[in-house]
Amino acid sequence: MTAPPVRWHRATLNVVAFQLGWFACVLGGGVIGTAAAGAILTWHLRVMARPGEWRWLVGFAALGFAVEGGLALAGGYRFAPDTLSVGPLALWLWWLWPLFATLLMHSLNWLWYRPWLAALGGAVSAPLSYVGGATLAGVELAPWLLPVQATFWALLCRALCLRLAPPR
Repeated sequence: MTAPPVRWHRATLNVVAFQLGWFACVLGGGVIGTAAAGAILTWHLRVMARPGEWRWLVGFAALGFAVEGGLALAGGYRFAPDTLSVGPLALWLWWLWPLFATLLMHSLNWLWYRPWLAALGGAVSAPLSYVGGATLAGVELAPWLLPVQATFWALLCRALCLRLAPPR
């Protein structure tokens, strides 16, 4: 089965909204990131979301808390002392997970039909995003973190292919 057609104007809006949220979280920190992410997620659910898509946003919020919280507890990140946090996790970093979930059914929809490309994309783009975000936000990353993130995101993107692409 082939991927459904991409609606380019909606996919573009989806990517732009995500990128605005990413920059607001990384550059603005917890308060600005929370306001921006809340606005973008609300807009997404009202304008872009498919029925039941809110479950993906909630699921990724929970997954992000578990994954990033665990990595933070393991010493993967060194945040500034004044960083607004939820437990060990910087609030702005946590917001990136439900923001990423807004891409699943829209601008990344085509990717789930290409498992090898999805895994490669996760393995390469996620660590690059972490390095970029850490550089802009002044976060120190442990040396072991990027290989862990690359492996995790490759496996996650492969799993998303199995879940989001219908069987052939």
